[in-house]
Amino acid sequence: MQPLAERLRPRTLDEYIGQRHLVGPGAVLRGMIETGRVSSFILWGPPGVGKTTLAQIIAHRLEVPFYTLSAVTSGVKDVRDVIERAKKNRLFGPASPILFIDEIHRFSKSQQDSLLGAVEQGVVTLIGATTENPSFEVIRPLLSRCQTYVLQPLDKDDLLLLLRRALTADAVLGQRTIELRDTDAMLRYSGGDARKLLNTLELVADSNPSDPLVITDELVTRCLQQNPLAYDKDGEMHYDIISAFIKSIRGSDPDAAVYWLARMVEGGEDPAFIARRLVISAAEDIGLANPNALLLANACFDAVMKLGWPEGRIPLAEATIYLAASPKSNSAYMAIGKALDLVRKTGNLPVPLHLRNAPTALMKQLGYADGYKYAHDYPGHFVRQQFLPDGLEGDSIWEPQPNPAEEKLRERMESLWTDRYKE
Repeated sequence: MQPLAERLRPRTLDEYIGQRHLVGPGAVLRGMIETGRVSSFILWGPPGVGKTTLAQIIAHRLEVPFYTLSAVTSGVKDVRDVIERAKKNRLFGPASPILFIDEIHRFSKSQQDSLLGAVEQGVVTLIGATTENPSFEVIRPLLSRCQTYVLQPLDKDDLLLLLRRALTADAVLGQRTIELRDTDAMLRYSGGDARKLLNTLELVADSNPSDPLVITDELVTRCLQQNPLAYDKDGEMHYDIISAFIKSIRGSDPDAAVYWLARMVEGGEDPAFIARRLVISAAEDIGLANPNALLLANACFDAVMKLGWPEGRIPLAEATIYLAASPKSNSAYMAIGKALDLVRKTGNLPVPLHLRNAPTALMKQLGYADGYKYAHDYPGHFVRQQFLPDGLEGDSIWEPQPNPAEEKLRERMESLWTDRYKE
């Protein structure tokens, strides 16, 4: 017997639940489907929100051949075989066959390259589905040939509508007397995922064959016996939570930062991933305002690698709170960005002669290293001379920020270089 989620898979747009911004009255995808002119596009959204179903509805409505490939199991040869079949079928109708690629973000560059010609020539209409940001995972030439539509997790009303439909429209559950006394637990466990919601309902119903069946939050929790956390280490939630974590540290909120840390720890996130992000945050967001932050973050990384779980959560929490509570500065981050922009703008400017290395007699004759002043030969181990290329001398790249640590550095630089580091 098919799973409940498959038995209830919508066949038409009227049966489709959710994504009203795309398929509701007057919405862009509904308009394309109703006119029969569908261009290639990518559906980006979390699992269980209707990406595959929507592609199947479109193919059924347009009455065109529908090919499906999984990026997990298909190679370049499979792509080419499908394109050849599509070319033959293209001759029998006005609309292009649809090629649906699930998890398109897992396709390699060569696999994605093999699609370009067929998509550009209209041999197939490509519909890709991905849980990852397409701008990071899909090659630019293919992305430019496709529109991207974002699908959202189903809201509470959508999920309740789906539950009611399951109890009335499904041939199996419809034969039983089932009362939904509570729904909070099922909605919480589903996390906006329709498939997860229906799987939960089916599990509860199969585990309790009594008739009538009264579904309560306590019954659902007992059946699932798992933590109701929606955290996908390989999906969008992974990036959303790490983003909230880093922004909480940057925003100097230790409570929020350690909360998001706990979400990742409880969700089974890779501790090395968290530790690496702490090192990045220490360099990017705390920087010169508290140079010890980078030392502590690096020590945290080493400790986590040595300790493993569950003890590794302790140095992670220590580093998280320390970084969040530290003064902040992104002056080093901004300086390297400004320097890179300057390099790209000015190109490969020659190194001034007095700064060049002179390991041979010929180089010395050509003036290499001539006039260089060895800083340690001068009072205070400093002497003014030009270190930037000709034309850039006097430019200011690093801009100290107003915190005690950088104020001391700025005062020293101002005493040495006068105007370059003046406030």
